[in-house]
Amino acid sequence: MAKDGRMSGVNTAERRCRSTADRGCRAGGLAREIEMADATKDLEQAAFNDDEVLTEGPVYSKPQKKTRIEWYRPSLTKDELAAFNRKSNFLGFAQTLGYLAVMLGVAGLAIYSYFNWPWYVTVLLVFANGHSWAFTINAFHELIHDSVFRQKWLNRSFLRVFSFLGWHNHHHFWASHTEHHKYALHPPDDQEVVLPTKYDMAAIWKKHIINFTLPWDTLKGKWRSFKGHLPQDPWSKLILPEADPERQALYTRWERFLLIGHVAIAAVAIGTGYWIVVLVVTFPKMFGRWLQNLCNSTQHIGLVDTVPDFRLCCRTIYLNPIVQFLYWHMNYHTEHHMYAAVPCYRLGALHRRIKHEMPWCPNGLVEAWKHIMDVQKRQETEMEYQYVAELPEKGGVEGREKKSSL
Repeated sequence: MAKDGRMSGVNTAERRCRSTADRGCRAGGLAREIEMADATKDLEQAAFNDDEVLTEGPVYSKPQKKTRIEWYRPSLTKDELAAFNRKSNFLGFAQTLGYLAVMLGVAGLAIYSYFNWPWYVTVLLVFANGHSWAFTINAFHELIHDSVFRQKWLNRSFLRVFSFLGWHNHHHFWASHTEHHKYALHPPDDQEVVLPTKYDMAAIWKKHIINFTLPWDTLKGKWRSFKGHLPQDPWSKLILPEADPERQALYTRWERFLLIGHVAIAAVAIGTGYWIVVLVVTFPKMFGRWLQNLCNSTQHIGLVDTVPDFRLCCRTIYLNPIVQFLYWHMNYHTEHHMYAAVPCYRLGALHRRIKHEMPWCPNGLVEAWKHIMDVQKRQETEMEYQYVAELPEKGGVEGREKKSSL
């Protein structure tokens, strides 16, 4: 049965496994096909160094010995990759200071409005402010990669700025995200994203329009960390191990800095009659997180795990320039995983260069989420089902204009 063209074709590996509920069979077939395709790639691909395609981990890491995954990568020469990897301070400042200007500009307008304009204008500005501040996680994420500016100290400095403003802990995320890029969707080596996952659209109304419990939840969690408690989920225990007390100490010190800093800002604001600052600087993410959440959640949901091809386990979508800017160009998520050292502002150019090797990419959030909801509906009756994107023939263009079978 065809639906929006996405059922027009089924690639060979999924056809072979359609008769069984064993997801391992399907993943194994895909892995074998990708391995065969890898054998035809340019020999120059094998010469890429890790620093050309991966994100750098924390210097205090004591990485375990793991089996390296031989990922499929499109046909780029080393010279082409070097050009895409080139960092630009001009473009870096345009993205970083431009985004900061949006954040602080809208927050400033909300504060000014509170004292000078009608209350309903202030309400609208507080909501608009929450929409922009919700994307601090994406700024923080990109700076983790040290790929925005040419100088490492600039990347690290702005990383700490966005870590503080967004209540993020870069010590935890850095250790986790390094593993996510090397072993994406290959548990147990990557547990930052684990499939399958179910997205609850009702959560948009419950906590992503207004989240009344966010201040309490945030303060309660940071207070536990302030007292020295570490996250107890299995993944955090792996990336913050007892055998690495230095990493644990760095995590705890930053958690304490976050709590002390934000409580101090809130106390001064309330004490001076500027309590609106608490809503637009301390807890801006109480409001309007729906847009960022819908963008971020498209990255892997409903796709295939345990396959060595980012085109099958990551999703690229097209967004309008404003949302793409706020999202730090992470709509090109497949390309970001393929070549994590490429600055976010060059991902669009990279996508255009390798587009002939890419599967279908949804045009906008509506099309992306319509497809994701179709996948999730099928998963309700077929527990092991994962969407397998139809890949174009090497060098071909037909496949990327089709959508694989649901």
